[in-house]
Amino acid sequence: MLTENQKTIPIRGGIIVAGEKKFGSSMFGFKRSDVNAYIERIIREFDQRLKEKDEENAMLKFQIKELTAKYEQLSQEAENLIRDKEKIAGVLMQAQEKAEAMMEEARGRAVEEKARLNQLLESEREKIVDIKRELKNLKNQITGILSRYQQEINETVMNIEQNELYYTTEETSGENENPDDTENEIQAIPEYEDEEVINSETQTE
Repeated sequence: MLTENQKTIPIRGGIIVAGEKKFGSSMFGFKRSDVNAYIERIIREFDQRLKEKDEENAMLKFQIKELTAKYEQLSQEAENLIRDKEKIAGVLMQAQEKAEAMMEEARGRAVEEKARLNQLLESEREKIVDIKRELKNLKNQITGILSRYQQEINETVMNIEQNELYYTTEETSGENENPDDTENEIQAIPEYEDEEVINSETQTE
């Protein structure tokens, strides 16, 4: 079927489409040699184009094969990356959970240790208060004991002074008295001193 752009040229024994192969005419139609030559040329051109197409198809198949292999390689690498990423994410998540657990445990221990230290500090404060109270009582006791000792010493000194005064008085007046009475009075004085010492020890206890 002819298109609008194609023109027909009338010849004897048939028509030839403009722009296509023109065959020489003979008495009974086209020349056989021209037709055969045209057919052979068409076949060669077709074979050449078919060969080119086969080569192009082979090249395309090779490229497709390379692209497929590259795609499979990239897909495998992507899967490996995804798996590695998932592993890393899992490890990071486990590490985070472990860190949070350790932090929580550390906070709990810190609270317990703080409570224990506060209790220990309060106990030590109570001990210090008790020690201060005991020291105060001990100081008061020591002050009382020293005061009593000082009083006893003063009394002893006073007694000694009185005894010395007594001895001096007796010596001056003893020349006119009976020696036996003087001896009895001298023996009586140490008994009084012993009684004072015993009383002092009893008060101290």
